Amino acid sequence: MVKFRVIDLFAGCGGLTQGFTDTGRFMPVAAVELDHVAAATYAQNFGKHVHVGDIADWVGETIPEAEVVVGGPPCQGFSALGKQDSNDPRNTMWRHYVETLKRALPTFFVLENVPQFLKSAEFEAFQRETSKRGVLSQYELEPFILNAANYGAAQNRRRAVVIGRRRELTPIGAPPTTVGKTLADVFPDWLGSQVSVTELPESVVDFGGFTVPGTFKARDLHFTRKPTEMSKARYRAIPAGGNRNDLPDHLLSPCWRKHKSGSGDVMGRLMWSKPSVTIRTEFFKPEKGRYLHPEEHRPITHAEAAFIQGFPESFLWCGNKTSIARQIGNAVPPPLAKAIAGHLAEHLG
Repeated sequence: MVKFRVIDLFAGCGGLTQGFTDTGRFMPVAAVELDHVAAATYAQNFGKHVHVGDIADWVGETIPEAEVVVGGPPCQGFSALGKQDSNDPRNTMWRHYVETLKRALPTFFVLENVPQFLKSAEFEAFQRETSKRGVLSQYELEPFILNAANYGAAQNRRRAVVIGRRRELTPIGAPPTTVGKTLADVFPDWLGSQVSVTELPESVVDFGGFTVPGTFKARDLHFTRKPTEMSKARYRAIPAGGNRNDLPDHLLSPCWRKHKSGSGDVMGRLMWSKPSVTIRTEFFKPEKGRYLHPEEHRPITHAEAAFIQGFPESFLWCGNKTSIARQIGNAVPPPLAKAIAGHLAEHLG
């Protein structure tokens, strides 16, 4: 079977590429990632074709042709969790994405971002580039808001997904939804034991002339934090499906006593029978959201977060604890990427 070529921009650890290769229909030919450690993770799983550095430098080089270009430009300037600064320089990274499209001439492209992106001035500018006088006049856009929970990931994660297609092609619509999954569906049995390990193994790998921690397998990522006695007491006091509102007064922090409104998911316990909340970069801190294990009195581990995102057990990781958490939280869930890839493959075929 002929495989279609795909380029991954702002690739991170490779969540999009993982989903596309999982279909068996795509072959990655190029990727770009600014973060050296995330690029090392990508290279360990997909090959050394990843450019490590600023995409502004890469677009000046020889760009291979590809049937599909994918990428999620930095979203911090649009995210509902951030300041939503319209002047954030990261907001204009999509312009380098456009330059890649002009050079690679794909049949389809996929741009992924936070839902707020579709209401931004930057998206309006992107749309104008697909007008008759724009540099992408040969393309038309189909924007969607997709929830990863509807595409095989055990996680409620809403993302803006913009599919661009050659103008002569008919609209393809959103990818068909698949069977939903819960935490019980995606956690392997070996995660059931108590966790006592608190550190990654001592290991390094050479990448790009530097050494980075790694490579680590999923089992290496099954470690926990060193909580204070107060945190341990809070964990034990929160029932199945509960949150900070279930804590007795003597275990409440001063700010929780004063503010009864706001996020109820803080110090929340996940549930076996439901998908997770959105896995963010600080999922290992229960005070940041509903990140307590469904039964055990601890936050979820890096391994559990990776399984919730939909990464396979065979995936290899590079970095320290914080950088791996950032890679996991920033990634596009591979099952969502796989659904998009399969949808495009049908129309490419």
